[in-house]
Amino acid sequence: MSRILLIEDDPALAEALSDILSIQGHRVDHCDTVSAGIAALGEADLVLSDINLGHGPDGFDVLRAAATAAPGTPVVLMTAYSDVRGAVNAIQLGARDYLAKPFKPSDLARIIERHTHASQSEPIAASEAAKQVLLLAKRIAASDATVMVSGASGTGKEVLARYVHQHSKRAGQPFVAINCAAIPDNLLEATLFGYEKGAFTGAVKRMAGKFEQACGGTLLLDEITEMDIALQSKLLRVLQEREVERLGSTQPIAVDVRIIATSNRVLADAVSDGVLREDLYYRLNVMPLAWPVLAERRGDIEPLAQHCLAKHAAQSGVPQPTLSAAAIRRLIAHDWPGNVRELDNVMHRALVLSVNGVVEAADLLMDSAPVTANESAPVELAQSNQLSEWHSLKAALIAENGRKERAAQRLGISPRTLRHKLAKYREQGMTL
Repeated sequence: MSRILLIEDDPALAEALSDILSIQGHRVDHCDTVSAGIAALGEADLVLSDINLGHGPDGFDVLRAAATAAPGTPVVLMTAYSDVRGAVNAIQLGARDYLAKPFKPSDLARIIERHTHASQSEPIAASEAAKQVLLLAKRIAASDATVMVSGASGTGKEVLARYVHQHSKRAGQPFVAINCAAIPDNLLEATLFGYEKGAFTGAVKRMAGKFEQACGGTLLLDEITEMDIALQSKLLRVLQEREVERLGSTQPIAVDVRIIATSNRVLADAVSDGVLREDLYYRLNVMPLAWPVLAERRGDIEPLAQHCLAKHAAQSGVPQPTLSAAAIRRLIAHDWPGNVRELDNVMHRALVLSVNGVVEAADLLMDSAPVTANESAPVELAQSNQLSEWHSLKAALIAENGRKERAAQRLGISPRTLRHKLAKYREQGMTL
């Protein structure tokens, strides 16, 4: 159970949100003014606040106060659906996430679980392989060296990065994460380094970047190999000089930040393919950590499955079912190409399908295994136009032996567009 501080001045919305969060097993403290919410910041595991709270202070004031009074507490802001600028400003000011209204209860549950789980839970490590990684991670955490976490998609690289932060001398300071693949290239530089008022169209006031927000703590550069190569050279200079210059300024700002980077690529291949600068690779790869795929740590599968079941049961407000012996055997025998993310999907389905409080082997609907050119996609998960696109992506990747840059060139799209499409289909269980 997490303690959620809800700051919302609309009584009806506050009541509805409180009910949803309570059903999910959280304790909710509601404040209807910013001043009352700021006074309660130190007691919360997560803050959920509306941006617009009538006249006077708003959600951005909550963010600024949290950065000082509760720097390790994640803040999620709720914005109007059309308020794109508000959402961007929220992230740049340090919000962990945002919700565009109106949103579904499942969207709220997903975001709250993601950030409360990330801040409170340590990696599950029952297998010898995982235990060895965590042992090394603890030793690395004691230093201040830059860390490079590599591993396949869905293995839990961000969880491992947070583990390093939580066991370091910076644990009481901010942990700021930025997904380099999720932010457009033209916004990523401003988000990282900040900007001055008037630096570009729409820059109506000065904004600190992620490096400044993480000062004293840890900055996670998630999927660093997806960063534009030109921006990598600017990042390299920041790492070398330990100072940033906001866009529109020539005044350097000293930053004391530990860097952890992640990638789902083989880093040597990323360098040879020209998507990662070699000098940046050596700067980041001081202390490498490799998180094994789930098939190489089968001892983790059952406890992870139990954890996923417990999480989804709490979110749904139902008792957690047990796993039958046959179900456990099937889970352990599966190769899990989608790793922990795939396991989480399977356990969510199993919770829905289970009867009499027991998950049987038949309730485990596995995601598709990697396919050959003649296999068909799961039709129930896509419309005909999606299937056509899915087959085109698959054919291009097979023709280029899995090299995404060449596959994108063959398809006539950018590598970033290809990655976004692949991520979309992975979320639907359509594995390539």
